[in-house]
This record gives sequence, structure tokens and C-alpha cells, in this order.
Amino acid sequence: MKKLLATLLTATMLVSLVACGASANEAAATASEATTEAAEATEEVAETVEEVVDAAEAGTVYKVGICNFVDDASLNQICDNIQARLSELGAENGVTFEVMYDNCMADANVMEQIIANFIAEDVDLMVGIATPVAMAMQADTEENKIPVVFAAVSDPLSAGIVESLDAPGANVTGTSDYLDTNAIMNLIFAADPDAEKIGLLYDLGQDSSTTAINDAKAYLDEKGVAYVERTGTTVDEVMLAADALVADGVTAVFTPSDNTIMQAELSIYETLANAGIKHYAGADSFALNGAFLGYGVDYANLGVESANMIADILVNGKDPATVPVKTFDNGTATINTDTCATLGVDYAAISETFAPYCTKVQEITTAESFE
Repeated sequence: MKKLLATLLTATMLVSLVACGASANEAAATASEATTEAAEATEEVAETVEEVVDAAEAGTVYKVGICNFVDDASLNQICDNIQARLSELGAENGVTFEVMYDNCMADANVMEQIIANFIAEDVDLMVGIATPVAMAMQADTEENKIPVVFAAVSDPLSAGIVESLDAPGANVTGTSDYLDTNAIMNLIFAADPDAEKIGLLYDLGQDSSTTAINDAKAYLDEKGVAYVERTGTTVDEVMLAADALVADGVTAVFTPSDNTIMQAELSIYETLANAGIKHYAGADSFALNGAFLGYGVDYANLGVESANMIADILVNGKDPATVPVKTFDNGTATINTDTCATLGVDYAAISETFAPYCTKVQEITTAESFE
């Protein structure tokens, strides 16, 4: 626009000079030149206006950086559903969510680099899948205040990510896959009322496991039932821990929504099932990967609700500090029928046994990922 005004002003001045006494030939040449420049400037402005219109029609673009903690069925399901829902919400609201996705594979250094890249790319919002990523994003946005939405953080209060579930208090909010540990314990003893020893299998370094394991110990202590703890930080270590639990003679094994054990589930489920040990875990993805039972939230729905929260903040201008953390009903028990067969458990009978303790009982067969 500035160029057009300058060109038109030049043309006007030239025409004025012509009117003030230039020769007829000079006047004609000068007027022709001015007319040409004005026409070119007008064409340029028209192109600019067209570009602005096209941009307006395309809508606002929001850059969203998603960092997944590790490659497992539950967390991948969340990521897939966040992106699918954002695509729907973009179409509904006439905006575009430009998603940058990465996976740090549980490597803290890689995680920090991914977050630094998001900040350098000037994203409008970051999404942290699982507790370690959420904590890192919280620390790295204390000064720049980039909004952060976390997903699948089991205990955001204990992790210090939010001040309260109702009013997070800063630039961070999200969805929690809080696990009702007592509900799983009830299922264990509904299936085996006389169980005398329970195995607790988890990763000591997983913040998501701390509260759930403490709750399980308190439950078993009150009931007067013995328990043995086995831990691992890698797939190989978890496999050794599973072998140890078999040797310990446990009746059943409990694992919370622990990402390390989730990664190893495909490598240990046969060991436990062949030994007649039922593995109860805190997510349906464990059952997908061979565990006897997964109990907890619907991770597909958790992903959808996380996306809704992202849109509320970016499109509707909500302040993360005042957006309550979203929690879910932990009432769905997913039972692996392949593992039932190995254990010699009748699916129909065990479903009836579990029904009073669940809002829903559903079956699944062993696979690496959800369809």
C-alpha cells in the first residue's frame, strides 16, 4: 500500500509539472510513464489484497508441539486421538492446527532438545504426554509462559505440576489418568479370595507409579496379605523381575499405569500366564499387549478431551490457570481372552464376577497396537 501511494503521488506531481509548462511531447511521455507506474502499482496491490483474502479464508494457524514420552500403545493412542480431534476442531472453527510431533523415547536429553525446538519454532502451545514430559515443559515455560496441556499425568498434584485440580494456577493444565488402585485390588480378590501373596511390578523411577504402589501396599497391609516388590527400568530388567515373581510364588501381579512395564508387557505376559499368574494393570493397553486385565481410563477419550482443552485455550482464549484438570471414571475392565485361555479362566464367568466392581467389562485379544 505504501508503494502504491508513493507511485500515485509521483504520478500526480508529474502531471502537475506538465500542466505548469512542460512541452507537449515531454508532457505526453511523462504522463504515459506515470500512468504505467500507477497501473503496475494498482496490479501489485490487487495481488496483495487477493493474498490477504486467501489467508483470511484459510483461517488462523495455530502451531502445536506434541512430545510423547515413549512408544507404547496407551500413549500412542492418546497422540493419535489428539491429532484426529484437532483436525475436526480446525474444520469446525475455520482454523488450522499445525502439529509438530516428536517422541523422546524416555531419553531426558532428547526430551529437552525437543522442547527447545518447539520454543525456537515459536509454537502457540505445547502438549506433554506423560508425567516426565509435563514436568519438563512446566520448567521450560516458567519465563516464556507458553501454554502447556499435559495428558496422562496420573498425579499432577503430587508431581507439583498444578496447584490444584480445579485451579491449576499457572500456564499448565491437562488431563489425568488417575488410577483407583483399590478398585483393582478389589478385582484381584474377587477372582481369588484366598490369594496369599501379591506381586507389585513397577519402575521405581516412574512418578506415575509412586502413589498407586503406596495405595496398593496400604490396601494389602490392612487386609493382612503379603506382597513382594519387583522393579525394573529396562525391558531386560522387567523380564528378570517377571521371572523372579514366578519364583516368588505370587498369586497375582499388580502394575499401575507404568510406562516402563508397558513397554515390556509383550515380553513378559507369556511368562506370567504360563505360570498361572494373573497380571492386573492400570490401562487397557496392558491387556492389549497380553496382560490378563487392564483397568482404567479410556485413553482414546482422554486424547479427545485433551484436544478439546487445547482448542479452548487457543481458539476460545481460555486461561490454562483457570481451566480445571480433567479426570475420568476409572470403571472399565478390559480382559484379554487369549490370556484367559492360557490361564484356564472362563471369560464369561470371570466377567460376571467382575461386573459388580466395574461400570463396564470388555474383551480384547493380544496385539501390538490398537486398530
